Amino acid sequence: MYQGMKTGGTGRNRMIDLRSDTVTQPSAGMRKAMADAEVGDDVYGEDPTIMALEERVAGLLGKEAGLLMPTGTQSNLAALLTHCARGEEYIVGNEYHAFKYEAGGASVLGGVMACALPLDENGGIDPADVEASIKPDDSHFAMTRLLSLENTVSGQVQQLDHIDALCAVARNHGLATHLDGARIWNAATALGVDLETIANPFDTISSCLSKGLGTPACSVLSGPRDFIDKARRLRKMLGGGMRQAGILAACGLYALEHHFPRLGEDHENARALAKGLDGLNGLNVHVGDTNMLFLEPVGNDPEALVDHLAGQGILIGGAAPKIRCVLHMDVSSDDVGRVVDGVRSYYDGI
Repeated sequence: MYQGMKTGGTGRNRMIDLRSDTVTQPSAGMRKAMADAEVGDDVYGEDPTIMALEERVAGLLGKEAGLLMPTGTQSNLAALLTHCARGEEYIVGNEYHAFKYEAGGASVLGGVMACALPLDENGGIDPADVEASIKPDDSHFAMTRLLSLENTVSGQVQQLDHIDALCAVARNHGLATHLDGARIWNAATALGVDLETIANPFDTISSCLSKGLGTPACSVLSGPRDFIDKARRLRKMLGGGMRQAGILAACGLYALEHHFPRLGEDHENARALAKGLDGLNGLNVHVGDTNMLFLEPVGNDPEALVDHLAGQGILIGGAAPKIRCVLHMDVSSDDVGRVVDGVRSYYDGI
């Protein structure tokens, strides 16, 4: 952390962290919900708050059952290993989290092969590419079992008709379908539809609580009851069985009631930040559909901009040449103005 700035506090002495929406701090109401949560031993199936959250999320997604997972990575991994046996294959986008950013867990731990397809400019994959990638039942090939998609993708919403077309290809070939819906809450907000509408084409969905919803941890894996029973065994095998984790589930229930309805504010702040930076000579701004935008310095070192903003108590991050900025519940509209001023001051000085 940059010295001299604080994560708490107010005004210009407060650190603004745009690296991710995972950096949020629990609100006072969420901390109270944690303190008041009724808990039990979840490995024994005795934590009432966890059971309430699992049922709530599964119901919102139109699925039979849910399973609280410590992380989204473990949630996706358990899903992949439940859908696919050793020597089988899943089809996925080559920039999707379940392929690129989860340390190859399905391959390393499950002997499951990924067939990674290129993305279009909106973060989607082509149904024709999916069709062409499904292997015949031939001993030379891994058996294709699953289509794994993502929504949102780097802040870009995947449109429902496109998702339907992809899932139709999968169904026509007898494949299961899984959605990495880490930010499904943002997708639903941007599309103006309920969660079940987005989840409907998929057999299983992983939804993250610690990103847009602002909880300290956990995801929920939802799907058919028999699938969830199998995934529960895998969760234990992967070290994800927790005890009195109802204190975390209470955060999820609180967030669904209080944080989910306000996600549109983050989307508006992302658009306001993009508008405030528009027209700066030497900076390309790429804004998505939800709470993310990417800054692409042209003709100068991206790290210089990162360092300049850190000196003003503003953290941004991501792989060059595009630097990710993620708006979230701990970033106000006033903070957006401060970020605009900080970026503009950098370009005024070069």
